[in-house]
Amino acid sequence: MLAAITSTTDSDTLADRVFAQIRCAIVEGEIAPGSKLSEPVLADRFAISRGPLREAMRRLEATHLVERRANVGARVVSLSAGQLVELYQVRETLEGLAARLAAETMTDAEIAELQRLLDAHRASVARDHWQAYFQSEGDWDFHYRIVHGSGNRRLIAILCDDLYYLARMYRCQFGMKSERATAALKEHGLIVDAIGERDGELAEWLMRRHIRASRRHAEQCIASHPHQPTMRPVA
Repeated sequence: MLAAITSTTDSDTLADRVFAQIRCAIVEGEIAPGSKLSEPVLADRFAISRGPLREAMRRLEATHLVERRANVGARVVSLSAGQLVELYQVRETLEGLAARLAAETMTDAEIAELQRLLDAHRASVARDHWQAYFQSEGDWDFHYRIVHGSGNRRLIAILCDDLYYLARMYRCQFGMKSERATAALKEHGLIVDAIGERDGELAEWLMRRHIRASRRHAEQCIASHPHQPTMRPVA
């Protein structure tokens, strides 16, 4: 639930906080794709001035979660089926490469941490805590951890800065508590095994297959509900 930001004298900190809260609301579905983002409404909701809010909105545009159009204003991005396929195609190629590099460059300790992360995700699913699994981000996100494990700064910038939250938004939208979720977790295990064996070629192939399967699932979801909103607008 969106909440008011606690007072502070640091406008940068205010912008950081409101940026993080709106970003979370978009990714997790509290604000629906296509929703108009009214600055007066948001300023009132967060009890902040327009300056820090506008800075937060600029940062949301940079993450590709928000787009601004002439005579329309700011809206949460809503990808067409074709644009969504393009996003998955980019992820398939680049995250496949990241998995191969991770198998070559991750330390034994980092691979052990990756295995522990996977074990934690399995435990969450076993307890039916699907949100804990799908809404994990940063170091608690399996894909994020592998991309950083590649050691390639350009890949990290593209996948963990440029496309990260847009990809997470659709992962949450299409993956939560489904048959695909169970299959995806098993695929994660195979990828970790390949990385642990230092088999970069296999790790790349498995990651590409994994993301390709997720793309097909997303396409099926769109085809089944072409006009049905899947998230609840709040702004």
